[in-house]
Amino acid sequence: MKILDVLQKDAIVSNLKSRDKKGVVSELAAPVSHIAGVNHEELVRILMDRERLGSTGIGGGIAIPHGKIKAPGSLTVGFGLSRKGVDFESMDSRPTHIFFLLITPENSTGLHLKLLARISRILKNEPFKERLLNASGADEIFNIIKDEDEAF
Repeated sequence: MKILDVLQKDAIVSNLKSRDKKGVVSELAAPVSHIAGVNHEELVRILMDRERLGSTGIGGGIAIPHGKIKAPGSLTVGFGLSRKGVDFESMDSRPTHIFFLLITPENSTGLHLKLLARISRILKNEPFKERLLNASGADEIFNIIKDEDEAF
């Protein structure tokens, strides 16, 4: 499965404004909840419940907040970029700039893990991360992800 199979351009927030974890999660969840047809507040609650188990800030300026929801067919990915960086309680305690948000139906554990693994793998590519950090807007971010998704 490719990331662009489940990431719509409308789910890309190219300039996150929030300065804290819950604010970023809420900002990322807004377009994703609309696309997936799920309640925004419920999605934020699910994502924050997952964060309480341990931060999804994996270090290196990256976080992959994720959660499972009851809605069938709700596999959706969002992307956000924080120019200033956010304290996301990452493993390396450094600010987080790149966010991929992932929601999957409750009964799709295998798909959930495959998509998490794919996102994690492509984010190990430093030039890819640099291009994302320097992107000027959602269209450019979408095309950068598309190029990497097709090459990987």
